[in-house]
This record gives sequence, C-alpha cells and structure tokens, in this order.
Amino acid sequence: MENRRTTQSGLPIEPVYGPGDQEGWDPAERLGEPGRYPFTRGVYPSMYTGRPWTMRQYAGFGTATESNARYKQLIANGTMGLSVAFDLPTQMGHDSDAPIASGEVGKVGVAIDSVDDMRVLFGGIPLDKVSTSMTINAPASLLLLLYQLVAEEQGVSADRLTGTIQNDVLKEYIARGTYIFPPKPSLRLIADIFKYCRAEIPKWNTISISGYHMAEAGASPAQEIAFTLADGIEYVRTAVAAGMDVDNFAPRLSFFFVARTTILEEVAKFRAARRIWARVMREEFGAKNPKSLMLRFHTQTAGVQLTAQQPEVNLVRVAVQGLGAVLGGTQSLHTNSFDEAIALPTDKSARLALRTQQVLAYETDVTATVDPFAGSYVVEKLTDDLEIEINTLLGRIEDLGGAVAAIEHGFQKDEIERSAYRITQETDSGERVVVGVNRFQLDEEEPYEPLRVDPAIEAQQAERLARLRAERDQVAVDTALVALRKAAEGEDNVLYPMKDALRARATVGEVCNTLREVWGTHIPTDAY
Repeated sequence: MENRRTTQSGLPIEPVYGPGDQEGWDPAERLGEPGRYPFTRGVYPSMYTGRPWTMRQYAGFGTATESNARYKQLIANGTMGLSVAFDLPTQMGHDSDAPIASGEVGKVGVAIDSVDDMRVLFGGIPLDKVSTSMTINAPASLLLLLYQLVAEEQGVSADRLTGTIQNDVLKEYIARGTYIFPPKPSLRLIADIFKYCRAEIPKWNTISISGYHMAEAGASPAQEIAFTLADGIEYVRTAVAAGMDVDNFAPRLSFFFVARTTILEEVAKFRAARRIWARVMREEFGAKNPKSLMLRFHTQTAGVQLTAQQPEVNLVRVAVQGLGAVLGGTQSLHTNSFDEAIALPTDKSARLALRTQQVLAYETDVTATVDPFAGSYVVEKLTDDLEIEINTLLGRIEDLGGAVAAIEHGFQKDEIERSAYRITQETDSGERVVVGVNRFQLDEEEPYEPLRVDPAIEAQQAERLARLRAERDQVAVDTALVALRKAAEGEDNVLYPMKDALRARATVGEVCNTLREVWGTHIPTDAY
C-alpha cells in the first residue's frame, strides 16, 4: 500500500497530480494575471523581476545603544529595512523600573521607556532613507509617535516616513498574550491610528495583521490564514463603523505570515490568502481601489521549527523556508538566525541569515519570472483545497458573530491547541520527522557559546528614568496626561494628546497607565 501523506493542514497530498485534478477549472478566472484581481499570482505585475523583496532583519536587545549598533551593522551588510524587537515590558506598556518588569528588561528585545531611548535607538540612522517595521501591538500608537518625534528632530517630515507597526491586538488575545486593554477600546485605538496616519503619516502601513504568532503556537496553515483574515475583516469593519471610507485606509493594511519548511503548501497558502482577501474586500466592503484588494505581506521564517539540537541544520531549514516565502510572493522577508533556538543571535549568525536572502535574490533564478509555480498541478490543487478549508473556518467564525465573538468563545485558541497537540503527537511517534531531534541524532552535541544580555541593563534603564523624571517639566507632563485622559474618556482621537505627552517626555508606562485608568485592562475569561 502506498504511503499517503497529508499537509500540515491535514489535507491529502496525492502521489501524482495531473490535468484531471483541475476538472472544471478555468485558469483565467482562478489565476488571472499578476498584479490584477484576484491577485493569485502576486500583487504586482512584475514582482521580483524589477527588484527583489525588501530584506528585513528583526533585531533588538538590551539597551537602545546596543540595538543601534546592530542596526548599523545590518545596514552596512545590505539590509533594506529594519525590524525592531521590543522587550516584554515595552510590549506590555510598563516602564523598565516598574516592579512587574523585573527580570525582563532588554531580554527579548530593546527597552524603550521614552523619547530619549527612541532617539538613541535611531541615532545616526536617516529615517527618510530606511523603512522600519516595529513589532509592537497594544502600545503601537506610542512607539509610532516616538518614531515620528525622533524623525522631526532629524528634520524629516512625517510624510516621508515609511514602515509598519504590527498593531494587531486581536491575535494577542488568541495566541500571544501581550495585550493591555479590553477588545473594544483596543479596536477604538486602532481606528484612531488609521485616521491619524491618513492625515499625518500617509505612507505608513498602519497595521500588520499577523498569523505568524498563531502559527508559532501550533496553528495549521489553513488556521493561520483563516484566523488572520478574520481579524483583518474585524479591523476593516471597525474602521468603516467609525466613519472611514474603505478605500481611504485599506491600501495601507498589510499582513504578516510564517514560512515553514513545507514549501508546496506554503506557496499554495499564500496564493489562496491573496485570492480570498481580494474577494472579501470587493464583495463585502465594496472596495474600488485595486490597492485595497491587495494582500501585501511580510514573512518570517518559522522560528518554532528551529532546533537547539545540531543548530547548524537550521541554516538549511531557514534557506528552504525563505525560498517558500519568495515562491509564494512575499513583499518583505526576515530570515531567522540559526542559533535563535538557543539564545539571541550573534552578529555572525544575523549576517548569515541576511546572506541567505541575498543568495536567493541574486544567485538563484527565482527572481527571473513571476509566480514560477503557476499552473503546477499540485500547487494549483493545493491552493484550491486550502481556499475551501480557509473559507470553512471563516464561515464558522462568522457563525459565532465575527472574530471578537469567536475569541470570547475561545474558538481560535481551541482550534490552535488541537492542531499543536496533533503535531506534538506526530513528532513524538516519529511520524513527523525532525532532523536531529527524533531521527539522525548525535550522541553528543557540540558546545555553543550564545549571546547573553547583561543583567545590569535593568539598573541602567532605571537610572535613565530617574534622570529623565528629574530633568523634565513635570507640569507639562501632567497637563498633557490630563488631556490624554479627557480624549480617552470621550471620542476625540487620542494620538494627538498622546504625542504631546510623549514630546513632554512622559514615559511609555505613564501614558499606558493613563489609558488603563480609563479603559481598564483585559482579563481572559474561563472560556479561554
């Protein structure tokens, strides 16, 4: 009997595909042309034949000074865009000297407490020349405004700034947990960001709707896309309900997905996602601007698939994952460093990760033609199969009342946990092979010296905060925070008084605490 395999989404993979598998299939309708509806073949007509994707490297650790040095090295090595990792206190809206931040300052990203830190982080980096992505969600508005303030100090006007804030809080309730406020005020804050950026920072991507973290938690490819698109639909509905015209903000929406080692399914996943989003935007929201229909996305290679055992093998995994993202038509890409399953990447491993992208872009021929897998029997069938599975999941979410209601029911979390459990069982049984873990192990691992964060950083940040509070105009800070509170209590856009407070050197924690006092904090229910 043949050994029949299934995809990560649990869909069958046949040993052979042919024309019969596409019976009743109209290529013109299903595929279209690159850069045209339904965008199955890519969002731009020329894709990488004109220039490659944006090569980003996700970095940030310790102090702003240390991260600034890493950014300058990455730029010197050919990085085309920066991607900032923030530490957990910053992600949760706490200052580095808050008791809750103890032991976490600078550990998984850079500590940013005020405009002073942001100024150091981007010192000597021309903000009109780089595109910056910031992986920040609940306090995304604060970090964007700090970035704008630093740009103004450099003499760079806001209309010249390009980049992205992740700003996707719904996936935090589902899979990651770095939320602050309850869903309703969180969605109000996102709508305020959309409006602010349309008026003040028009080239900025106002949200990066993320499936990556759900995938890292165990979501299958179909779940990753379905739950991400459901969140996207919720954000669009929120903005429309707030009085915005869909074509005034939808072109600035972007997405963030994972790239696993299963190339065929990943390519099909990206193609199906573009097709579904284009149809939803046109049919549900009546979008007329072609840019509103485009699902533009950033990809990061799958950190969850990297292993601490034989870490050099991760170089191979990352290359395969990156290739899948490129064949799937990503707009930007971060390739993980091979040592990330052990600790923060070293300078050398970060450079090797970037070189992986450069080899794909300049030494292979995948950039010579648009959508190389178009018409492949297997990829087209997998694209169709995934589209059906994704739409089925989207239908179940709609039956529950939409993404927020489904989150409150615990639907997405339960589905992801079932998928994660299935993957664990398959790995434990050996059905799913993980090289170096359940097959092809070494009797003894070679020693590896990881990069470590200096624990003294916490005290250094506390000293900086004490100095800031002693030097600043406290009356100006208090006045600005009162104005912020008033806006939060009413219906005015909170970003304008928030910017005034940050300019007066209010801290991230102080601004977030002001909003906590008005909006409260999110407490998970027993449902999830």
